[in-house]
Amino acid sequence: MRSKMYSFEQLVQENKKALLADEKKISQIEMKLEKKQTDLVDHKRKNLELS
Repeated sequence: MRSKMYSFEQLVQENKKALLADEKKISQIEMKLEKKQTDLVDHKRKNLELS
């Protein structure tokens, strides 16, 4: 089975779409990580206040 032939412009557009999707995923992962770090700091502070 032959792969579909793309023009250079089509390849550029496909790559742009893929990069934008990756950026969105990375941004979501960064937000999740930041929330987990914030939650961890809050948890540690609460434990210190209770001690």
